[in-house]
Amino acid sequence: MSTQRGNGGTQEMTSSQWIDMEKQYYMFTVRRQPVVLARGEGTKVWDVEGKEYLDFCAGWAVDNLGHSHPAITEAITRQASTLMQTSNQFYTLPQLQLAQLLVENSALDKVFLSNSGAEALEGVSKLARKYGKKNRDGAYEVITAFNSFHGRTMSMVAATGQPHYQEPFQPLTPGFVHVDYNNVEAIMEATTDRTAAVLLEPVQGEGGVIIPSPDYLPRVREWCDSQGLLLLLDEVQTGFGRLGTLFGYESFGIEPDGMALAKGLGGGVPIGAFMSKDQCMALEPGDHGSTFGGNALTCAAAYASTSYIIDNDVSANARRMGEYLRDGLEGLKSRYSFIADVRGLGLLMAMEFDDNISGKVVAQCNEEGLLLNPVKPNAIRFMPPLNITPAEIDPAVERLEAALKAVSA
Repeated sequence: MSTQRGNGGTQEMTSSQWIDMEKQYYMFTVRRQPVVLARGEGTKVWDVEGKEYLDFCAGWAVDNLGHSHPAITEAITRQASTLMQTSNQFYTLPQLQLAQLLVENSALDKVFLSNSGAEALEGVSKLARKYGKKNRDGAYEVITAFNSFHGRTMSMVAATGQPHYQEPFQPLTPGFVHVDYNNVEAIMEATTDRTAAVLLEPVQGEGGVIIPSPDYLPRVREWCDSQGLLLLLDEVQTGFGRLGTLFGYESFGIEPDGMALAKGLGGGVPIGAFMSKDQCMALEPGDHGSTFGGNALTCAAAYASTSYIIDNDVSANARRMGEYLRDGLEGLKSRYSFIADVRGLGLLMAMEFDDNISGKVVAQCNEEGLLLNPVKPNAIRFMPPLNITPAEIDPAVERLEAALKAVSA
């Protein structure tokens, strides 16, 4: 049981009591799974009653080294006792060390640190507009893809190519043009003298783990070069080893002009970043800022997490374990006819069904002790920690099969 401190002292509370508390105090904007988590270690988490789960959500691809990894917790503890927040009016060592690490291990030249992926994408979009203003006669439009997801701020809702996120908040921020994903000709046809940049996810994660053809991003890169456009990548979900390479663009053999990062950057703490090449760094002092962006505490955690991923080649483990997990999921597909597809890259994978049963499957997985994400009504998403082992994948596949049996009975 977990406890709550109130007027009458400390009392034990069950999951249902905590859920009742959420209904009383928290805005109902998220449909949660009825699991109240109390602690985690590695790939495992435990609820307030002490039930153990294998966590294949990992904070929505955030906990790339699992829960409470020693390298991250030690860095947080050390930094919290030293210096946490000063604002960007002053230099701090963790911020500059993290900036150096990101630049020296990527194809980009400069970085700005923010608090989230949506903020990072806002920043890179502002960069595109300023670049268009200075270099393309005031061009301001950014071409994005249908089925994309770029965040929940007002402008990023407009950038996201999914109408159900947009309809409640119209009129939308102007300046975003949507075309079909994995269709270079559609980008060509949408390009006008108003176009400043193209913004794409290397793999559409929230859209259902949609992987483009191998030549898609290289051809988009060629088109942007020929037209003087910026190619911007949303690497919020695909960065830091998730696809089996440190950054997703490496999996497709290209270099972007700019990219947005978050999720796995902090290994569990809220931090984002956007990066750019020197030649398209159009922002000037006063154009952008953030009170908490790049604060010493989150930068220390992000430096520890990212250094560990690089030094221990965690990306290679994600590549190997992704193949291992795919083999297990393909085995299930061969035994259950209602599984329509298994797809993914590295440790970002999806299983698609021929009916809208993902909610039922995930609910039954909770009973079996496996946490998954119902990314679409007919698909579930797998985003486990990148340092996962076969000893954790095997029981996860077994628990998933038990859930599939129960749902199909």
